[in-house]
Amino acid sequence: MVDIIALIVVIVAFAIPLATGLVGAAPEGGSAAEYAQILGVWTLIPPILALILAFLTRNVILSLFLGVLSGAWMLALLGGDIIGAIGGAFFGSTEYFIGTLADRWNAGIIMQVLVIGALIALITRMGGMRAVAEAVAKRAKGPRTAQLATWVMGFIIFFDDYANALIVGPIMRPVCDKFRISRERLSYIVDSTAAPIAGIFVISTWIGTELVNINEGLAIAGITGVSAYSIFIDTIPYRFYNILALFFVFASAMLLREYGPMLTAELRSRNTGATLRPDSEVETDDDMVLQDDTVIPEEDHAVVKQSKKVVKANIWNAIIPVGVLIVSALILFYTNGASAIMAGAGINPDLTPEMFLQLGFFDAVREAYSASDASIVLFQAALLACIVAIIMGFVQKIFTLKVGIETWAHGMKSMLFVCIILILAWSIGSIIGDLGTAHYLVGALSESLPMWIVPALIFIVAGVISFATGTAYGTMAILLPLVIPLAAAIAGFSSGTPDPEMYSYIVICSSGVLTGAIFGDHCSPISDTTILSAMGAGCSLIDHVDTQIWYALTIAAVVVVGYIIVGFGMNVWITLLITMAILVGVLLAIGRKVPTWKPDEEKLVE
Repeated sequence: MVDIIALIVVIVAFAIPLATGLVGAAPEGGSAAEYAQILGVWTLIPPILALILAFLTRNVILSLFLGVLSGAWMLALLGGDIIGAIGGAFFGSTEYFIGTLADRWNAGIIMQVLVIGALIALITRMGGMRAVAEAVAKRAKGPRTAQLATWVMGFIIFFDDYANALIVGPIMRPVCDKFRISRERLSYIVDSTAAPIAGIFVISTWIGTELVNINEGLAIAGITGVSAYSIFIDTIPYRFYNILALFFVFASAMLLREYGPMLTAELRSRNTGATLRPDSEVETDDDMVLQDDTVIPEEDHAVVKQSKKVVKANIWNAIIPVGVLIVSALILFYTNGASAIMAGAGINPDLTPEMFLQLGFFDAVREAYSASDASIVLFQAALLACIVAIIMGFVQKIFTLKVGIETWAHGMKSMLFVCIILILAWSIGSIIGDLGTAHYLVGALSESLPMWIVPALIFIVAGVISFATGTAYGTMAILLPLVIPLAAAIAGFSSGTPDPEMYSYIVICSSGVLTGAIFGDHCSPISDTTILSAMGAGCSLIDHVDTQIWYALTIAAVVVVGYIIVGFGMNVWITLLITMAILVGVLLAIGRKVPTWKPDEEKLVE
């Protein structure tokens, strides 16, 4: 039935341009503003089609592809006839796909994502991830410290949510079982320290997607003199859901208070020792070590396991490669940006090379980072870290050079799905720009929405879309190219470089998309990270979703309050303190203290 409805939606979307007399309505090569005036509300067809299909089919790739195809169909019809548009739609969409890959920025992002995936595989293969997890696990002395150790581990494995979900859960499972912490609670902690952390760290597999979509929105809005990276950095304090989700795990662990289905799970586990719900269907794989010299992937996510030649996991096998990645990235951000400024290619047209040389250290670093090409820098840093990791594994005889290269290549394979999403996201962003969708939305909404409510509404919309589709990436790809021009227009921006007040509003609205996408992804039962977190913790997916969603909705409600407060001009740091206080109040008001299990004494202590 769902497939039939989806097919009808596709037919209607492709039929509307024919039924409304758009054939040959505009000369080929018209401007986006002209197309927006001609098409009116029909400029929304590609993004709405992608959204509806994502809801119905749960297939983001298919949804984005058909969104691109429908946009190319409309453009071909506007400048030609029906017969020519049939071929024009297909060939036009392929031109968008090729054009996105031909862009230097986009190519750098693709390479960056692939190589960071390879680095994760190499570190895991050498036992570095396991060593880090085991070192943290040794600090656990009770249910409070066990939960906090799991929380800290999520910060340590910060650069990829898949790696976080698949490493932290299996390592901490026996520790949490020892103190009778339910698998539902473990999977919640793992899930809350996966995407929420990776989404806000400046070096991760997420940053490429975020930067690309921010950059797309800036281009459509006609904003100059502002880099996507600077907006990314400035959105971090406003990523309320990410920050509050991390804080809520910490607060509930410290207070040992739970409510709702999570309380039921924790009391069951403490009182009976049943960390799993009786009769829950759980498929686990406790074997974390390869049994030969070949690379064995998990089918769905191409994750490699630790080599059997790692007799004792060495924490330096993680610290050194990751350290090389971070340090080299920090250095390269400066050198790359400084080179651009000295060549007269910086984003600030008023900053001459002579003026740059006269800046103080911190001002120079800020300007250089803003002018740097983040896509190239992170690719270079990750590639350097991979080289170091391969050399380390070869010198320690963990793997041969051949197997090291195979592991490196296999790690890149784990990021193939992300790369496909990126290409489609860039393409639909370009289609939306060419059709003038942003121009239409700006004209229709810029004068009808009060500024203070928009960030909260954007967060809610992003959360609903991400929950329904199970992907934060697809949500960002669809919404950011629309939200940034809309926010700019509502703030009164016309062209050029926005003033500080306009810029701040654009940042707040952009953060609503970025953090709202995390919220929906966090509690969606079809999200990769949700599934992997449950699998890694050895918990039933349904049990994980049923217990986690109550906490996610609580935090989301507080986030809406936070966005309304900053919408009225409250300082972001004060807003964060207020929202954190609200969450602590919720735990104290409706949460119930969970007793502590003493394994040495085999008794519960209130």
